[in-house]
Order: sequence, then structure tokens, then C-alpha cells
Amino acid sequence: MQGDADIRIYEDYLRAGLRLSKLTVEAYVSEIIRLKAFLDHEGTALRVADTSLLIDYVMMRNDSGLQRDTTKKILSSLRSFYGFLVDEQIRQDDPAVIIEIPKHSRHLPEVFTTSDIDALLSQIPDDTPIGMRDRALFELIYSCGLRISEACTLPVSQVFLQESLLRVVGKRDRERIVPMGAAARERLQEYLQQGRPLLLSRKRAVDALFVSSRGGMLTRQGAWKKFRSYALQAGISGKVHTLRHSYATHLLRGGADLRVVQELLGHRDISTTQIYTHVSTSELRQDHKKFHPGSGR
Repeated sequence: MQGDADIRIYEDYLRAGLRLSKLTVEAYVSEIIRLKAFLDHEGTALRVADTSLLIDYVMMRNDSGLQRDTTKKILSSLRSFYGFLVDEQIRQDDPAVIIEIPKHSRHLPEVFTTSDIDALLSQIPDDTPIGMRDRALFELIYSCGLRISEACTLPVSQVFLQESLLRVVGKRDRERIVPMGAAARERLQEYLQQGRPLLLSRKRAVDALFVSSRGGMLTRQGAWKKFRSYALQAGISGKVHTLRHSYATHLLRGGADLRVVQELLGHRDISTTQIYTHVSTSELRQDHKKFHPGSGR
């Protein structure tokens, strides 16, 4: 295929032309392979992708909760690849060059209000198998603070409805037990009994909890697209990962211990969890300034 050939030539250029290290070459090439898979799903060839599709790709990658430095590396990879295609006269313009690389700064995570979440979930139809799946999926992500990758790869065998628990395998294969709320449990039970059996393919066995319309495992990209559609209908702005941020923030706001939230999120370092205390503090300051009679003095 044309795209595979372009990637091979690009890899040779990085190795022989620029003489980059093996790890650097692998990082750049693996990112372009990810991009190609995304574009294949969009029905667009790698060498003809436009800026809007590249932005969609970066947003999709960001939905997994990437750090700012990682996003910067992704954009550097895209610029390197499309700059190479321009130099080789394979295409005339560089669609990645106008995408802004984020500057280093402290970034507080975006958080939904409970009204935002209600508005989002209310857009999902509950009378179709796909609707049942999507309602269960996003209820579960918010109820359990899951990463989108954790939700999409969660096997049925790790769901314990009777106990209202999930066994989740997160980053670096770290395993954690997470309780689910009553609303998520109800929606999940409905999906398992009525929706999922109609989506499964008769040709293959799938252990993934959430399946696509074709009967295979639902991809992160597929979940991301569905979320974006529902968020647009609800008139809210955010990402799938914003549900996870909201989960943590709402727990802390309700009085949960920081160490407990750390365990529930699967964070290795508590400093990662502490970012959510800054969100709550920021909101407190805003409310104090808005409502306290002496805040202007």
C-alpha cells in the first residue's frame, strides 16, 4: 500500500539520512503508523490528509489523557513526516505546520458540572443496542473514573454486577478494583441483557464488554466520535477524558480522601492526583470572589 511505502521511506530517511537513534526513530515511526490507522478509518490516505483531520487525530490521542509534553512530541512527529513528504515533492503543502505546539504551562484539567453530565447522557437514545451501549459506556466511565482505553478493553469477565465492582487493568498493567454507582450498574445490566447480544457477531467470540456495530471490540476512536456527537447535541465542550477528571474532582469535592481517589484512579504517584485539589481550590476562589461581600477589599 502507498501509505506503508511512504512510512518505510520515511523510516529509512530518519535512520540513514538524519542518523537518529533507534529509540527516536521508533517513536516517530510508531506515531505515523497510529496516524495511518486513524486515517484509514476515516477513508483518507496518509499522504493527502488535511489539517483538520490531523487536528482530529491529535484530539483523539489527547482523549486518553496525555501530558502536554506527549502532545508536543506527537505534533513534532507529524511535522517531521509531512515536512519530509514536502521535501521529497510527494506533496506540495505541509498540513501539520500550522498546528500550534502547546507551550509549557500549568494546566488545570477541564471538569464537567453534574448538569453538563446529565445533559450529555440525556442525548443518548436508550431504545437501540448502540444507544444502550453508549449510555452504559459513558455512565461507567464517569461512575468509575475510567480511561477511555480501560473502558474499551474491559472484558466481560472483569465485571461483577452483583457486587457492583470492576477489575480494571490500567497503565503499566497496574490492576485496581473500582466500585460502580447504581445508575451505571442499571445501565450496564440493561446493555448486557438487551443490547450487547444483538451487537455480537456470530462469526467470532469477543470478550470485550463494549462491542461495535460489527460485533468486534469498540475502539477508542469509535467511542471518541460518539462522545463528540453527544456533547455537540448537549451544547457542552469537553473530551471523554473530562468525565474522568470530573469523577475525581467531584469525589474530592464531596469529601473523599486524596489517597482513596489516588487508588481509584490508578495513579502511581499521589502528585498526579493532587492536580484535582487545585481545581477545587480554583473554584473556591472564584466563588469567594463572586459571593463574599468583602472579597473586593
